[in-house]
Amino acid sequence: MLVIALTAVLIALSTGSVQDDPSYFRPPPSVRKFKSKAIDDLITTLSAKMKDPELAVIFTNCLPNPLDTTVNYTKNGYGEGVPDTFVITGDIPAMWLRDGMFQVWPYIKYANQDEHLKDMLRGVINRMAASILIDHYANAYNYADEGSPWQHDTRFPPMNKKLWEGKYELDTLLSVLRMSNGYYAETKDLTPFKRTDWVKAVSTILDTIEYEQTPTLDSFKLPRYFFARDTETPTDTLEHMVGWPAAWTGMAKTAFRPSDDAAKYPFLVPINAMATRELGLIADLLTTLGQPKLAAKAKKLRAEIQTGLDTWGIVNHTLFGRIYSYETDGYASWNFMDDANTGLLSLPYLGILSPKDEVYNATRQFILSEHNPYWFKGTAGSGVGSPHTKLLWAWPMGITMQAFTSESDEEIMECLATLKRAAKSTGFMHESFYVDDVSKFTRPWFAWANSLFGDLILHLAKTRPHLILKSADA
Repeated sequence: MLVIALTAVLIALSTGSVQDDPSYFRPPPSVRKFKSKAIDDLITTLSAKMKDPELAVIFTNCLPNPLDTTVNYTKNGYGEGVPDTFVITGDIPAMWLRDGMFQVWPYIKYANQDEHLKDMLRGVINRMAASILIDHYANAYNYADEGSPWQHDTRFPPMNKKLWEGKYELDTLLSVLRMSNGYYAETKDLTPFKRTDWVKAVSTILDTIEYEQTPTLDSFKLPRYFFARDTETPTDTLEHMVGWPAAWTGMAKTAFRPSDDAAKYPFLVPINAMATRELGLIADLLTTLGQPKLAAKAKKLRAEIQTGLDTWGIVNHTLFGRIYSYETDGYASWNFMDDANTGLLSLPYLGILSPKDEVYNATRQFILSEHNPYWFKGTAGSGVGSPHTKLLWAWPMGITMQAFTSESDEEIMECLATLKRAAKSTGFMHESFYVDDVSKFTRPWFAWANSLFGDLILHLAKTRPHLILKSADA
């Protein structure tokens, strides 16, 4: 059934152009994976108020795209009244916990308006907890036990058919916490957090973060995780199966980045910054649930990681002064760059700091300059890219995040103009595009990029309505 549904969605996404009726780009109602009256009403109301018809078309296509095409919801998936929601990334029929969280993130604020939507979000939390208990070092999971092309990777814990891919990414664990924190903050519904599996999963996450603070040389003889892949792509495997060595900093190591590429240095600064926020919030939730020991552990980890960030995360750059590094190792090595996948640019979006923060502003100037090796500029647009794709290929997610974090109307409008050009051929966001020719792009069906763009429009309608709404509605 999943294969049939994916085929229908691909057909729906492969037709039309942005000059057509906006509804033409959404799959027909008969093949939409999940329907939310609250979200559909929101789209109808807001798109009618937008002054740029082309932008309204893209918003209408993008915001519901994860619901329309990637959400597989089962009302009683884990027993009577216990929902299960499996969220594929788009053109890959597997669930990355990070992608899944970000794909449904814009909908959380509307959960109290739509009980069906709220139950679907509970299902995402349930599926995330179940996934962590299958393998807490994996990054992508199957719906059941379908296997994947990566079953022969050399890895501990060993691969199994419930896993699509087995890369350890710290942000995978934090995405479970962020999804839980975000849902509870909006709904105050404790239902999914009272389940034994959720408590076990959070306990496992905290144990893993604590272990990954350990210096590499202290754990090398008997590591809990190692990984190797037979590949011609160096970033698809780990040096000596464990990656670059790290000393103690208080931060937690990661083997791979949110882009699924191997980390150059094990302490990924933006993701450890994400940890400080989510660990603090999960400690509060655990206290509410009557789990004082777990809450205390989360608070301790948060404090240690924050100390590591303060000591090792901010460095004096020759040209930009005090800025955040992207990665470090605790041996006085730093990597100055950024990646469109949950990088330093996204820190205000993640709720970690203000876009007015002095160190962040200096970091942002670096990121959006030629001194960032993964910022690209061409005749069709400019933006942050990623080592995951080719040089000179910018990511719409990076441009969307640039607009999210901007304090300048002019910069935001430039970003929107670039995103419109990038979506011209399909009406949707893509993974990346060539900066001299937007008709050359990767991944026509990449749901995270679509929901992030939809979230940007919701953000601008609230914070800078004069930019996108008709004068009477601004």
